[in-house]
Amino acid sequence: MKQKVIISVINDLSGDQRIHRIASTLAEAGYEVLVVGRKLPNSIPLSDRTYQTHRMRLFFIRGKWFYLEFNFRLFWFLLFRKADILNANDLDTLLANFLISRIKGTRLIYDSHEYFTEVPELIARPFTRNIWLRLEQWIFPRLNQIYTVNHSLASIYSQKYQKEVQVIRNVPFYKTGIKKEKKGKILIYQGALNVGRGIELMIRAMDYMPDITLWIIGRGDIEEALRKRAESQKSSQQIIFKGFIPLESLFEQTTEAYLGLSIEENLGDNYRFASPNKVYDYIQAGLPVLVSDLPEMRGLVEKYKVGEVLAETEREPEKFAARIKEILNNEEKYAHYQTHCLAAKEELNWEKEREKLISIYQNQKEL
Repeated sequence: MKQKVIISVINDLSGDQRIHRIASTLAEAGYEVLVVGRKLPNSIPLSDRTYQTHRMRLFFIRGKWFYLEFNFRLFWFLLFRKADILNANDLDTLLANFLISRIKGTRLIYDSHEYFTEVPELIARPFTRNIWLRLEQWIFPRLNQIYTVNHSLASIYSQKYQKEVQVIRNVPFYKTGIKKEKKGKILIYQGALNVGRGIELMIRAMDYMPDITLWIIGRGDIEEALRKRAESQKSSQQIIFKGFIPLESLFEQTTEAYLGLSIEENLGDNYRFASPNKVYDYIQAGLPVLVSDLPEMRGLVEKYKVGEVLAETEREPEKFAARIKEILNNEEKYAHYQTHCLAAKEELNWEKEREKLISIYQNQKEL
């Protein structure tokens, strides 16, 4: 009989590549998988998947009442569902999963996508941050199986709570047949449109790059402000907001670009130790990258020689634009980075990572 796994995540499932990869892999490995998230007013229908999904409609959309409602609803949902394994994704789904695991004696695996208590939104709100931190301090030492996205975060959590933390990286599925003609010199940003992602700097720099286009793919809290900023510039026609693009179509868009951008600001340890999905996606698409001078991203670029690191002193529109033009106008340098991307993608892919994930689920630990 198949073991049943319920995976909980607080988003609407439509754009979460990590959850999709993990759920697909477990389903392929013989588990019966159900992924639980939420449904937003603007959520798109989900494509056919190899696992089951359930999206809860909530009264609250954001704020403390949203988190309370989500965990309350999730608790009751899990209470009346049979599961052999519960998988909680990030601290905002952990409370309900932990309580159910204790009540029903169900095995719990925790996937920490980020350094949750160090996100910029919480650093600016110390009272709320302290609540989340106390929750983490209560539950984390009681967990038996934990994994996160990179070795920096694994080391931090291991030292903080004296627990073994494994690493499952945010690498994409391996793609073939990506060679295609580029549509001009296109910069690409894909991901959440939130504070601290460096998107405003990208937009402001476009006034210094008249022959270059910027694609911004995604949606988020500051999307309207970013659109207004772009509209106010002389380069507004070069800045294209593509909105949300489903997982199934995103890679095709990425391959059409010329340079991938990931220039998160150093706003707390969550961004400092980030290893974003998009960087691995760019590499898989054969795109050289320009990334922030932060440990995980810098280490990746230096190890695989797939692009360049933006110095803190270059985080000004004109200097940032100059750095981009230097990369794009040097054909020999660009070809060198592109060649290394095509070599790195052979290692940085989910097919290499999936075996580690399966071993975690097959390694039964005592509760």
